[in-house]
Amino acid sequence: MDKKFKRTLVTTALPYANGPVHIGHLAGVYVPADIYTRYLRLKGEEVIMIGGSDEHGVPITIKAKAEGITPQDVVDRYHTIIKDSFEEFGISFDVYSRTTSQIHKETASEFFKILHEKGEFIEKESEQYYDEQANQFLADRYITGTCPHCKNEKAYGDQCEACGTSLNATDLINPKSAITGNVPVLRKTTHWYLPLDKHEQFLREWILDGHKEWKSNVYGQCKSWLDMGLQPRAVSRDLDWGVPVPVEGGEGKVLYVWFDAPIGYISNTKELLPDSWEKWWKDEDTRLLHFIGKDNIVFHCIVFPAMLKADGSYILPENVPANEFLNLEGDKISTSRNWAVWLHEYLKEFPDKQDVLRYVLTANAPETKDNDFTWKDFQARNNNELVAILGNFVNRAMVLTQKYFDGKVPACNELTQYDKDTIADFENVKAQVEHYLDQFRFRDALKEAMNLARIGNKYLADTEPWKVAKTDMNRVSTILNLSLQIVANLGIAFEPFLPFAAAKIRGFVNLDHSNWDELGNINLLEAGKELSKPELLFEKIEDSEIEAQIKKLEDTKKANELKEYQPAAVKEDTSFDDFMKMDIRVGTVLECSKVPKADKLLQFKIDDGMGGRTIVSGIAKYYKPEDLVGKQVCFIANFPPRKLKGIESQGMILSAEDADGRLVVISPSDLVKAGCSVG
Repeated sequence: MDKKFKRTLVTTALPYANGPVHIGHLAGVYVPADIYTRYLRLKGEEVIMIGGSDEHGVPITIKAKAEGITPQDVVDRYHTIIKDSFEEFGISFDVYSRTTSQIHKETASEFFKILHEKGEFIEKESEQYYDEQANQFLADRYITGTCPHCKNEKAYGDQCEACGTSLNATDLINPKSAITGNVPVLRKTTHWYLPLDKHEQFLREWILDGHKEWKSNVYGQCKSWLDMGLQPRAVSRDLDWGVPVPVEGGEGKVLYVWFDAPIGYISNTKELLPDSWEKWWKDEDTRLLHFIGKDNIVFHCIVFPAMLKADGSYILPENVPANEFLNLEGDKISTSRNWAVWLHEYLKEFPDKQDVLRYVLTANAPETKDNDFTWKDFQARNNNELVAILGNFVNRAMVLTQKYFDGKVPACNELTQYDKDTIADFENVKAQVEHYLDQFRFRDALKEAMNLARIGNKYLADTEPWKVAKTDMNRVSTILNLSLQIVANLGIAFEPFLPFAAAKIRGFVNLDHSNWDELGNINLLEAGKELSKPELLFEKIEDSEIEAQIKKLEDTKKANELKEYQPAAVKEDTSFDDFMKMDIRVGTVLECSKVPKADKLLQFKIDDGMGGRTIVSGIAKYYKPEDLVGKQVCFIANFPPRKLKGIESQGMILSAEDADGRLVVISPSDLVKAGCSVG
């Protein structure tokens, strides 16, 4: 970046308000954006961070319909959960608003009208699916059918979630309306389109020639889109939830959510700064940065810039430091499958451990490729790095000062060459952290900040003040003075990454300010300064806490398998008379044993209320014989006897096949008398 800007406007992708936020959102967008914004504030630069909830679009209407509430009810619920979670987690927005606000509706409408009056849209008539019973056009997500690629029978009109292929609704085999279940018909409708092809040459020069410094994953995706050739993209759709199209002919239509949502950055800035918002959006001395995930690259690098360029009065983004995806325990995070670590749940289950998650997500940041979050790694990084390196050094320096100097900063006396080398090492940390932060390489920047704690730990271990105290307290004074100066520096270095821990550290040494320019200063604390009483900065996370989280995910996986289980096809109809011929009874298992040389068979002795009987059943794979003794089971009593492995079986025990193929014995919910009839 050659140009020097006066100010920086940071925007973060607007989370969709049909569910809470999870660790994938945090790692991809909000933690890196917060680190960078805090860094600029520490440097004394003019910066604001703009966020908000994306509250329009079809998935919200689907959720509302499923729950029997209004779309506004849905977004009100999740906007509050998301906003509160961000605040508690320390994401330091200057404003966090929403796209259902009145100022957003006005801003989005005005933006559309300006482009419309300038002739920047084209009107096109097309055929779209219409539900005649519901009397409405169907959005893509309201159409289901069979995927033409993988034959999944539950594909949506925009995507098959089984194979991941993007679809058009007209691609589906046997399409049906998700509202009524009826077969939809094609009807003509008119919409406005943004002709991206008109802006293709400008975008090619602006991105491919003018922004080669962008991250390789961002630059590469943009190049791929541009090389394929851009096509006009609809900016309106037939729906009743969203910002109404504000021109003649727009009745019953709203702005497409992809067009409406990024304008939320502008409207939220207006809400924050009603009298000065234009200097943040229309002044060439402002640097605009979009923090997003990779699924939003095309919208923020191609579509939104085309919108801004079409208006003509706005600045364009200087950089879009998008991250890739974070997986969870080796599997893709999925909100529909509940395969996620939800932020609001984490904050309850790990109270006061916001910084632990911030640290792990930064250390594992998916900056140029997908990465994986595991609970074991979470525990290891906390125990082996935050506790054993950072927390350990701070605590040792504080405790030793309490012991030898009554909790006051000792004087720095004559420096040895080793002292000078250590000072040179930690004075260099500032330049390294800055270098990586300026390049949006937050993972590397965090490593450099942690190196400062490693330098402190090594210094204490090498100088051994507890041994030197027996012969030379002047030397101990110098060692602990330098150690405490490093502690104070840690309170500055970690402020962007671990704001809660950094504030605690500064509290320990009574440093009442945090200024980036002072990072590397060995005279932050004056001799004689009173220190606060030391306490542990981090605590170990026990195996039991991690096992509980892993079990939670395992339970989720089992629930998903049950949900996805396709029951066997319904057999041919049978008559009531035929059914009544079966004599189904309840019996109590008296004895149970494995049948020799038969892995699958168990031999039962059943109290059937009629003198007893023997039944052989193929469930040995799923039960231990001793677990079935005393259990009541349902069995068919009037099957003709048959021999299995030389044993005469006098009936059949009933069982159900679970989603995973496991057989589960059918039993009455309450104890009944042996021999009772079922029917």
